[in-house]
Amino acid sequence: MATAAHGRVMSSSALEEAGDFFMSLLCAFGNWYNGSGFAEEHSRLSTGPNASQSQVELFAREWSVFLLPRPTRLLQVCPILGFLAAGLVTPLILSRVLTDARLRQQTRFLLLANALLSDLLFLSVYMFSTCLNVSNVLMSDYACASLLFLLGALYIAGILSAKAMVLDTTLAVLAPLRYLALWPLSRTKGAIATIWLVSVLFPAASVGTFLWYHATAPCSLHICSLPLVLVLTVSHSWPMQVSMLLTVTGILVILLLVLSGYLVLCWQTWQAGVWRGERSSRARGTFLIHYLHLFLSFCPMLVLAIELLLCYRHRILDLRANLWVSLVVCNVLLVLPKALAPYLYGLRYRDLSAALFAFFRPRRTSAVSPET
Repeated sequence: MATAAHGRVMSSSALEEAGDFFMSLLCAFGNWYNGSGFAEEHSRLSTGPNASQSQVELFAREWSVFLLPRPTRLLQVCPILGFLAAGLVTPLILSRVLTDARLRQQTRFLLLANALLSDLLFLSVYMFSTCLNVSNVLMSDYACASLLFLLGALYIAGILSAKAMVLDTTLAVLAPLRYLALWPLSRTKGAIATIWLVSVLFPAASVGTFLWYHATAPCSLHICSLPLVLVLTVSHSWPMQVSMLLTVTGILVILLLVLSGYLVLCWQTWQAGVWRGERSSRARGTFLIHYLHLFLSFCPMLVLAIELLLCYRHRILDLRANLWVSLVVCNVLLVLPKALAPYLYGLRYRDLSAALFAFFRPRRTSAVSPET
């Protein structure tokens, strides 16, 4: 009898949590509905001479976009899979770099370790955020802003680390005799500290605008989901659109600088004859890895910039398409390059690939025959 009572208490608390989650989502949607221009558009359609649906029916049609949990849950698995994929290899690479005195003295491995560490932390925080959303956990304004700020800082740290890796390779190729003087180990550690400092300052404007916007919103608790924030908050808030667009533009400029650095390296190595002879296959493989990782990092920012520009130019967009684009960008395109990076770079460097193969290679047990 006590067990049945305990089960009723648990079921009532679960229903209460589900109701809070539903009401929070409905509040966020209603705020978007009134601010995006759909309320005025539906009012005009429902009062027209050829109106076939009331405003309540038009509201319910738009609201039904959020009542399809199955495809959403399938896309929410991607950040968890990305974290598991990176978590399987990245700790081995980091331990290899940090425990080997020879690798710790090389700038390229320190920068690579910093990039992989920021990627792993980003995937960890994003997986944590996804698990909270799946569990219907609601957050306050400051808790959600802190989570978004942490995601932005870790993502920027990975992008800036990639830029530092290009700068290191460029100096090694263009000025090999002065490389140690221009880029000593102490300067590398200072560059890593600067990367984290800039990464903390970079997303501050967008998160501050997010807090300012929600200070006047009627919703007290929020579903802290990055795709929902893009769809229900950024899409109709002009200040947030501007701050997000400036942030995304800054990231795209950094990625374009990375691309220009790789193009200069490709041209210089071509002129030096690296692409001819026995060394050409390895050089091509290295540049292919760089270009693939750069392309995967460039795609989500470009799609996000186009989405923000469309929201800025056209106040009323198709909600279902906007939601699906945001889900694919945040849960797939943002996660994919960070999940593949440890495999691309870890298997390319001989010092790291040997450690990975030694760890994952099945150990053979040799049978000892008894002496006769």
